[in-house]
Amino acid sequence: MVSYKRLNPEDVQFSSAVLSEEPRPVREEVPVPDPEEASLLPRRPSCSVTTGVLVIGCLLLLLCGGWLLGTMFWLHRPSKEQPHRPPPPAPAQMPDSGAKTGLNETAAAARREACSLIPEAWRFDCYPERGVVVTKELCEARNCCFMRASSPSSSATRPSGRNGIPWCFYPPDFPSYSLVSLNDTSLGQKAKLVREVKTYYPADILTLEAEIRHETDTRLRVRITDPNNSRFEVPISVPTATKKAESPDYIVEISKQPFGLVVKRKSTGAVLLNTTVAPLFYADQFLQISTSLPSQFIYGLGEHRSTFLHDVHWNTLTMWARDVPPTEQTNLYGAHPFYLAMEDGGNAHGFFLLNSNAMDVILQPAPALTWRTIGGILDFYVFLGPDPASVIEQYVEVIGYPAMPIYWALGYHLCRWGYNTSDSTWEIVKSMRNYGIPQDVQWNDIDYMEHFLDFTFDSTKFATLPDLVKDLHAHDQRYVMILDPGISSSQPEGSYWPFDEGLRRDIFIKDAEGKTLIGTVWPGLTAYPDFSNDVTHEWWYDNLKRFHDKVPFDGVWIDMNEPSNFLDGSTKGCPSNSLENPPYTPGILGGLLRAKTVCATAQQKLSIHYNMHSLYGLMEAKASASALKRIVAKKPFVISRSTFPSQGMYSGHWLGDNRSQWKDLYTSIAGILTFNLLGIPLVGADICGFSEEPQEELCVRWTQLGAFYPFTRNHNAIDMRPQDPTAFSPLARTAMKQALLLRYSLFPLLYTLFHHAHVHGHTVARPIMFEFPKDIKTYGIDKQFLWGKSLLVTPVLDPGVDYVEGYFPEGLWYDYYAGDSVRSKGEELRLDAPLDKINLHLREGSVTPTQAPNLTLWVSSGQPLHLVSALSDDGSASGDLFWDDGESIDTYENNQYAYIVFNVSQNVMTSEVLRTHEEATYITVETASFYGVKQRPSKVLVNSQDATFTYRDNQVLTVADLGLSLSQNFTISWM
Repeated sequence: MVSYKRLNPEDVQFSSAVLSEEPRPVREEVPVPDPEEASLLPRRPSCSVTTGVLVIGCLLLLLCGGWLLGTMFWLHRPSKEQPHRPPPPAPAQMPDSGAKTGLNETAAAARREACSLIPEAWRFDCYPERGVVVTKELCEARNCCFMRASSPSSSATRPSGRNGIPWCFYPPDFPSYSLVSLNDTSLGQKAKLVREVKTYYPADILTLEAEIRHETDTRLRVRITDPNNSRFEVPISVPTATKKAESPDYIVEISKQPFGLVVKRKSTGAVLLNTTVAPLFYADQFLQISTSLPSQFIYGLGEHRSTFLHDVHWNTLTMWARDVPPTEQTNLYGAHPFYLAMEDGGNAHGFFLLNSNAMDVILQPAPALTWRTIGGILDFYVFLGPDPASVIEQYVEVIGYPAMPIYWALGYHLCRWGYNTSDSTWEIVKSMRNYGIPQDVQWNDIDYMEHFLDFTFDSTKFATLPDLVKDLHAHDQRYVMILDPGISSSQPEGSYWPFDEGLRRDIFIKDAEGKTLIGTVWPGLTAYPDFSNDVTHEWWYDNLKRFHDKVPFDGVWIDMNEPSNFLDGSTKGCPSNSLENPPYTPGILGGLLRAKTVCATAQQKLSIHYNMHSLYGLMEAKASASALKRIVAKKPFVISRSTFPSQGMYSGHWLGDNRSQWKDLYTSIAGILTFNLLGIPLVGADICGFSEEPQEELCVRWTQLGAFYPFTRNHNAIDMRPQDPTAFSPLARTAMKQALLLRYSLFPLLYTLFHHAHVHGHTVARPIMFEFPKDIKTYGIDKQFLWGKSLLVTPVLDPGVDYVEGYFPEGLWYDYYAGDSVRSKGEELRLDAPLDKINLHLREGSVTPTQAPNLTLWVSSGQPLHLVSALSDDGSASGDLFWDDGESIDTYENNQYAYIVFNVSQNVMTSEVLRTHEEATYITVETASFYGVKQRPSKVLVNSQDATFTYRDNQVLTVADLGLSLSQNFTISWM
């Protein structure tokens, strides 16, 4: 059996980049004799079997004692010395089957001692199955350690399979793969791995191929595959490297026996990945790889309802798309196997497992992480950053940059389930106009349909829907309707074109027998389009086009696309086999892969649903975006519930069916920040909450926060009281109106941030730690966030208060509204927050473009600009503006845009037009304010001409009535 004790220099293979370096063992050496060295001790003649047993027993006791001393030494070392590394327990020496009982007992005692030396935080679960009372016999049948946890709250049963110290865990000598050959390739290295001993899961793949690709200086890719049989791989496009990175920021070390990878940051030596901490599993339906983590600061791993910073204390995160309202410790609508990890000193790296099968991700306080998936291959990336923002840029470069949204996507959206008629929908729109409340988009939920049938509308209750849409367009507003993927299969033959035509084109998912799989959703019995089939995309386009000819909608809301099913599997059930009931089932809500979805054995064009399930929403979004481009010939607008990596290229996301509760208000921030990490920046939560009765104070505070979601929509459920802004008291209505007008005034900033997301992979709603990665106090903040690098949002998240406390990183900050300065040492400050106010602050060194708001973005986006400069102590600031027509496809790619940068230095603001476009000629710069001008100027010049100005005691200089063309360079100076 192999040992996880340590890596000796002769057991380590180095990448060519470090062949000239001194070999470094992966783990610290512990002063204890090696078994081979122990065997060289002088031997006494054997007198008897008993004497031999005693001698061997003594040697084993000495060995264990040495290990114990070594472990005590390790445990008392300063934590800064490689805290990610577990102490290396002694390898258990298992006797031959013919050994005597005394020797067996002595060896067993030594094994127990070795197991006991593994700290609880470093126990890797050997019996992860749920609902099993893990006994000593069950555990040892897997050749694993069985030892109760010291914590009184831990449980051997652990029926949920979560959040407990394992009682059954891998011993240091558990069998794994060995490296038997290693060859250089044009991109790195290729290794052959062999497992000599089968595991306790069926269909072990005993020979593997590991390919290590040095793709870029900041991106490492590793693929572990079956060289003899092809396996399912996620069908998304990723970059293809053609040459090996010349000067990588990483060092790769390879352990021979057991096989493992250690990836280090070259500049600091920090260990980013260490797979030698636990055995590698690679069976047909059970793949598992573990790694140490450099810190407990882990983010990403969507979609789950949690804090932004994940809890690493025995926290299992399951990924398998599921229709369920956001709930803690539950697999939700999407699957995103990517994490961002912080390191000492503010460095960061990322890890992406390109795998779509059902999986568990286990976080433990060592800190360490285990990936446990039930199909596909192990294909993973390590991104070197070195800062958090760079990690996300590198991740998005792999999965695909998010689409640039159409301009009105960034306006205020209003929806509810239960308008019941098109006329009542229309009345809300008119009421919003009458109160002067901004609104760009009106939506309808499933109640607009005829008997919940896709591509229909109720000819009685929604008879005026086409007229409503025409009225919206006449007022520069837009219309979006919901579509579910389930297509009714029970209508009379020839009466429902979508199903009849779908059958004719053979585009529906099939059951294991090759017949159309039938489930149940809102219209009753339904078939499911197979969006992995290109023929389905054309069918989807045809249906959208036919409906658009009747109701000229502008965007599509795709819901229930996990895909959701009111049954488990199908009307006929599902086969009883290992696909439906795999040897290991991750912690999926309902306990079955088919729970509230279709059978895992269902057949799709590219593969079985077992492999394709979590990709369904992505593929429907891709089909929808493609169809909309053809139908409206503009940037497509799609909002999807289910998501997967690369989905930002095709759609945005909302966080699902939340509740009208203060806790949901708070957790929405973590949701939008996480999805910005995941490459889907167009994200928001249902403002005021979807289910439960809305509360006025909560709805005001939620509208204020929601005004700073990248995607802003108010939506609520059937039979709930109305919660649009017109439904509340004058005071509340006014506060909501002010918040939305504030959002509209910041459209130039928001649109520019989305441009940088589209082109560079930047976040829009940004965690504070991204801008202050060396400030550890920012690592857990999810009650505040930034827009871009400079606009700090501090919302009220509690009832009955008129103040809020917020953290201000070290530096100079300015109140957005008045320009008052706040100098922080890196501390929490208490801010006044009456019901009609959300606190905003500008970071020093920024220039923020704003506009006078109006009722729609079409109108407000044509208004003159107001530039707000927040000066640093040295008087400098900078900012930029991206501008196009707001609608045309690929304006950046086709050079149909304007781009202007603003700089302030030494009392002079300059505007430099780096690219001009006709759209910029329609916009003027009317006013400019400068926060932090330390002395009252005696003169202000605009393009060398005297200009009038005002100067306030709080050091705010304002120059108005400028009338400057955005498309031409200008200067504003003062002295």
